[in-house]
Amino acid sequence: MNYALLGDIHSSKEDLEKVLADITEKAPEAIRVGTGDLFECTISKKDITNKKFLTLEEVMVIPEGFPELLTFFSVRGNQEERIVQITETEDPLREKLSTLPETLELGQAEVIHGHQWQWGGEPWSLIQAKADTSPVFYGHSHQSALSRDGVEQAIEFGVPYDATGEQVLVNVGAVIGDREWVLYDMNDHTVTFMKVGI
Repeated sequence: MNYALLGDIHSSKEDLEKVLADITEKAPEAIRVGTGDLFECTISKKDITNKKFLTLEEVMVIPEGFPELLTFFSVRGNQEERIVQITETEDPLREKLSTLPETLELGQAEVIHGHQWQWGGEPWSLIQAKADTSPVFYGHSHQSALSRDGVEQAIEFGVPYDATGEQVLVNVGAVIGDREWVLYDMNDHTVTFMKVGI
């Protein structure tokens, strides 16, 4: 069974359309799964107060036709968490965002956005991941990456990599701007980093 993992879309309809077309072309049988940050919240974390907004349009970017492209399962990202936190509305889209799970299981694998982990340093990067299973697919940093048992691996697009190990972490990259995604072959235990146009 194959999965196409994509995330960090941040309301970019054009980039999402290109990535979905790329998945259809390269892995039409793959089940699509999102790693969160589907939408862009326009209120920054530092600007959050006790104020509750009464419409989603006040706090997020919603291009026409964009929600209809989100036909796949996804975990919630920090953008979705913030949108839900600062709004009070019975809008069905808010209800959908509020019910997105923190994690999803794909057999032995797990999907999480990754903002729950420890990040920092210069350059800003993942410091520590709390992962009880392997492999774990995540996003958040917008940087495609493969780590096996704490060691960063060099990656190339279009090349399958072994996804077995005690702790394998796979950052699927970002749809917005980079138009990247990952193909996970559960039977062969491989991950292939993909990019539109490559």
